[in-house]
Amino acid sequence: MNELTDLTAPTPPAPAAAVAWPQDRTCPYHPPSAYDPLREDRPLSRATLFDGRPVWVVTGHATARALLSDARLSSDRRRPEFPVPTERAAGIRDRRVALLGTDDPEHQTRRRMMIPAFTVKRATRMRPSIQRIVDGLLDTMIAEGPPADLVSSFALPVPSMVICDLLGVPYADHEFFEAQSRRLLRGPTAEDSMAARTELEDYLGTLVDSRKRDAVPGDGVLDELVHERLASGELERAELLSLAMILLVAGHETTANMISLGTFTLLRNPERLAELRADPTLMPAAVEELMRTLSIADGLLRVALEDIEVAGATIREGDGVLFVTSVINRDESVYDDPDTLDWHRPARHHVAFGFGIHQCLGQNLARAELEIALTTLWERLPGLRLDAPPETIPFKPGDTIQGMLELPVTW
Repeated sequence: MNELTDLTAPTPPAPAAAVAWPQDRTCPYHPPSAYDPLREDRPLSRATLFDGRPVWVVTGHATARALLSDARLSSDRRRPEFPVPTERAAGIRDRRVALLGTDDPEHQTRRRMMIPAFTVKRATRMRPSIQRIVDGLLDTMIAEGPPADLVSSFALPVPSMVICDLLGVPYADHEFFEAQSRRLLRGPTAEDSMAARTELEDYLGTLVDSRKRDAVPGDGVLDELVHERLASGELERAELLSLAMILLVAGHETTANMISLGTFTLLRNPERLAELRADPTLMPAAVEELMRTLSIADGLLRVALEDIEVAGATIREGDGVLFVTSVINRDESVYDDPDTLDWHRPARHHVAFGFGIHQCLGQNLARAELEIALTTLWERLPGLRLDAPPETIPFKPGDTIQGMLELPVTW
């Protein structure tokens, strides 16, 4: 069996039906079946957001890469025309989002500050420490014996420990910042998400003030920002806190979801797993293919700053533009048999990390973590298997980063 096994066989909506975004997946590693009309209407389509606002939907791979590089589309979420995907997001739209929610030249200035912390070279230097973290967590899992929840025992603590090490944030505080991250990204109300953001800002502010008093700075990124950028006046305190928050939250949430959902996907596709275990050198390619297929950050939003002619249509100034990454990454004109896992396809030009000036800053670190975590997991636990019927295992709703809420396993 080579094709990704679906958990359900839903009936797709009629092509004429309005497509609402976002929607929940019916299978955690497939796009929602309601998005099928978007696949048929490439490269540009239309959808509606939660409040009924119509937006342009980019679903073609080439069109997506062109528009994601187009300075006529803005990422500034404080603009009044910027499209808002959920009621929760509407409640916090006025709060500054570093890097992701800014445009050049401000974005370029801040991004340049962070690039040295996330180069391929630095990610390579971190591999031994990532390996120690992975080994230590698996030692504990094995010692405690099966069964286990792979999310809480492994998938979440791996990137949490790594990002704490990189930033210089005490891992002893991980339960607090992980809980606030969950509230921020998928709290039940805008008020709850706003409160979580405030608590994270207060927490990071306390760390920043403490680091300012240190005569000798530590070697974490937070120390560098405080003692170099803040001290020189290049960054204001509010900007530093915004940068630190996006690095802390995104640095563990995205990779944790990829580890859990990647593991679930491999367990549901045993032939692909067997191929990977027989030849571990395929793991880097497998990581790219899993990122393409899973597309956990499924939806990038922009607003047009002026009229744009594209794909036979005109995106007007002020129009919202939505990039549905799960659909873009399954464009049949780019990927043969795109719903199939194939470790041998050239998948690295996917847009799971975005594209253009806002392409994910931490992608080199994420690749290193995923390669080490998944390789070591199968080496240490060759008999790993699900400990519950797959259709009963809960996964995340469509209005947040995709992944598993829990993953019961045994071995």
